[in-house]
Parts: sequence; C-alpha cells; structure tokens
Amino acid sequence: MPIPNTPIRLPIPPVPRGFRMAGVHAGIKRDATREDVTLLTSDLPATAAGVYTTNLVFAAPVAYDRSLTPGCGFRGVVVNSGNANACTGERGLDDARAMATEAGRVLGVAGEEMLVLSTGIIGEFLPLAKVSAGIAAAAASLGANDAAAVSAARGMMTTDTRPKLAGKTFAAAGSSYTVFGMAKGAAMIGPKLATMLGVVLVDAAIEPADAQRLLVEAVEETFNCVSVDGHMSTNDTVLLLANGAAGGATLHGDGLAECGRAVRDVCELLAREMADDGEGATHVMRIEVEGSETRDDARRIARAIADSPLVKTAVHGADPNWGRIVSAAGYAGVAFDPAVLVLRVNGTLLFRAGAPVPFDAQQVSDAIRNSRETLIELSVGTGPGRIRFHSSDLTADYVHLNADYHT
Repeated sequence: MPIPNTPIRLPIPPVPRGFRMAGVHAGIKRDATREDVTLLTSDLPATAAGVYTTNLVFAAPVAYDRSLTPGCGFRGVVVNSGNANACTGERGLDDARAMATEAGRVLGVAGEEMLVLSTGIIGEFLPLAKVSAGIAAAAASLGANDAAAVSAARGMMTTDTRPKLAGKTFAAAGSSYTVFGMAKGAAMIGPKLATMLGVVLVDAAIEPADAQRLLVEAVEETFNCVSVDGHMSTNDTVLLLANGAAGGATLHGDGLAECGRAVRDVCELLAREMADDGEGATHVMRIEVEGSETRDDARRIARAIADSPLVKTAVHGADPNWGRIVSAAGYAGVAFDPAVLVLRVNGTLLFRAGAPVPFDAQQVSDAIRNSRETLIELSVGTGPGRIRFHSSDLTADYVHLNADYHT
C-alpha cells in the first residue's frame, strides 16, 4: 500500500547553533522520492545521552550506541531508514560500526565520535555500499536551514506520512539557548518509547550525567506515554546532543532545570505528533487519568485504554461506547473503587459513581467525528497520581499498511 504524504503540522524550528544536517535518497528504499540516509553533525564536540528499547531483542545500532552513552566528545549521528539492522548477528554489529566509521571519515572525525540509528525491515543485512554513498551525499549537502532540517527528518521516516520536528528556546544566566527535536514513529508504538527514533539537539553545554537524567525524565513523561499498537520495537532510541555552541557556562541548577523543561516540551510535541500520524489514523486520543495512588498506576490505566482495540475502533467509528473505556481501566491491574469513577469524553460527562449519566449520544458522536483529537478524561479517586497519554484510533488502513509492509 503506498504511503501518503501529509503536510508538516508544526512550524519548522530553527536548528541550534553549531549543528548541521541533511537527508538524501541512497536507494535503500525503493521510492526515489523518500530520503533514507540522514547525517547530523556538530561543529564542536558534544555531550551525548541516550534512552533505548527495553526489548531483549535489540538491534545492532542500539548495542553500539548504548556502549558509548552517556559521554562527551561526540560529533554527530548517522541514520538510515528502510533497514533496521536488527537480528543480524555479528555482521550487524560490524555494519553499525562501519556506518560510524564511514560517517567519521567523510566528516574528518573518529568513527567513535559518531552515533548510529537504523529503522526499517528486521532481519535483512544493511546494503553498506548504498549507505556509504548516502553518507557521502549527505555530507556534501549539510546545512542548518529549513530545507536541511526537513530532509534530515524525512531520512528517518518509514511509514510516517510527514516529518516530525519541534523546537523550543529558553534562557539561563543571561544566555539564550535553542532545543531542536526530530523523530520518526507511526506504528509498533508502545509499550515503552515507541517504534521510534528521536534526536534532540541543544546548543547549551551540559555534563553527560545531567544530560542523561534530563533525557530519561523527558522520555518517561512523553515518549513512554504514547501508544499506537502496543508493539515494542527492536530499535527504539532517543538521543540528546548538547554542544555548548551558544556560549555561556555549563548548565547547572536553575539553568539546567530550564533546559529540562524545554527538552520535555519538545519531546511532548513529538510524542503527540507520532500518535497523530499513527498508521492509518483518523483520530488521535488524548487520555488523561487522575486520582490514582501513583503516577505509574495512572500510566497503567491510561495504557490499557490506549491499547484496547475496542476503544480504538469505537473512536474511529465515533461511537460513545463508554463501557469499553471503563472496562479497560478495570483490567489494567490497578486497584481502585469503581464507585468513584468519573468519565468524560470531549468534556461531556458519561459515567459517574458507578453508574451511567444521561447524555446526548448523537452530540457526543458528532464531537468525536468532527474533531481530530478525542479527549478521554478518567478520574479514579483522590490520589496524587496523574498522567497524560496519547494514542490513535484503529482503522482498516492500519491493517492494509501492515499486511503489505514487507512487500
């Protein structure tokens, strides 16, 4: 099934100082209009942090990057799409190292200073000759303008219909800084991270341990709160690079906290974009759970709702079938009193105190049908736990895309 192209939904953010990027078509994908190799480079040595899939079956680039981060002295990231380099044994590890070495060679830096990301079909060896040609072409096209950012984001895409880019600025100790993020992800999204690649760039100076903590915290509240189909990937990776090109002292204290908030905001925008661009999606679901004993409890309830095929199909069909939502919450494995549940969909009260509330079903159905986003709000008690979770509906196009993915 052909993958459609849809317009970029968010404003194209500025690239932070000292970073350049490009994406090119190298022939890994059959469609010559779709980029499949991306190169990102920092003019200055950068701190790098990473968060990775928890799948026991993980791809070669995950093993490679995980062995190097967190750390400092990095000069960039090389990415290919169309081939995951997963379940490829020792040859896969050698190929990941070869990607880093080749990227370092064309940039004039050591291979160990380059990180590697891959995404695509599992169980096929990388076409290294094509990847190497793509690296050389991308190196010759590096830039920091809008076109460079869009091409780089496109080079990460698989079944995504559009590039996903987000940015934020913040100030600390009299200096202004820029955070830039790009991500891919449209399916195999969940239960942690998503089937996703993400790169966040910051032109502030940050210590490796602080960068790792900021990234872990941001991922926990954003990419770990999105699900399209509940299938965890072998390649999930989010990288953070901070190069200090904006000047100013290394961030600590309040400045570091400001940076953390900006990184989290960028990741939140990208996570929502992934749910919105879920394969075949016609609606994005924003699920807000509150009143649980802990945040993790709220997350488990939200995830049960997000992953329910019955909830997803109800949203697709604009069916205000509140029983599916309540029952999904009930099997999430979290203790709560059903007599205190309160459920609203798009602001309309549907269920309270263990019983349905009279409502205009046609009005609620129309509200779901006529809005891209469906808001599901569930209160399960009076505890401090709360979460915001994003997901998408389940459509016939999702089935077609995944039935035809390999062919």
